[in-house]
Amino acid sequence: MSRGVAAVQTPGRRRRSESKKAAVLDAAEALFLAEGYERTSVDAIAARAQVSKRTVYDHFGEKAAIFLRVVERVNDALVSAVRAAIDEELTPGRDLRDALTAFGRRVVTQTFPSSDYMTFRRLTSQQWSAPRLAEAVRDQPERMLEERFAALAADGEIRAADPVVAARHFTALTIGLALDALDDRRAAETEEPEILAIVTDGVDAFLRAYR
Repeated sequence: MSRGVAAVQTPGRRRRSESKKAAVLDAAEALFLAEGYERTSVDAIAARAQVSKRTVYDHFGEKAAIFLRVVERVNDALVSAVRAAIDEELTPGRDLRDALTAFGRRVVTQTFPSSDYMTFRRLTSQQWSAPRLAEAVRDQPERMLEERFAALAADGEIRAADPVVAARHFTALTIGLALDALDDRRAAETEEPEILAIVTDGVDAFLRAYR
């Protein structure tokens, strides 16, 4: 068999390869969360994934590259969730107050309480020695929202000389304040109606300034 033919993966081999990659990432995520970046070794990742250390290196390289791929995977899931919320709630022609309120509530009650978001926060808040995602990748949700606010400004739905600033004000008044309430030491006493009220009040404050 020629080298060119041998190098081509069959569908079965491709599936096994993808399965091993997923197992490595799952194992790495669990260990980075439980042990932290510094205390997690490639040997431990390979053992938990039940693959050889060589397989780990062949697919991902050093530990730093594995960590970044784990964070990227979680970030991709969050980006998809935020994109869906923007596309499905901030729709053209919908009453703006209703749209902004629905979007803010969806992000606060569905996207951020998700396991993906909690995993992302725990991974990215680890010690300074852990690798960091590039800013452009990390800030994708903010960029998407800024683009939608630019469209709202262009359509005359809001008065905003700088849609980027408008989007940040909206986030601070709604999602930011709601997350602060959830993160507060009294979070166990914070009921969902209170969180939803924070979003509604923030939307009203935003619209008073930008309509």
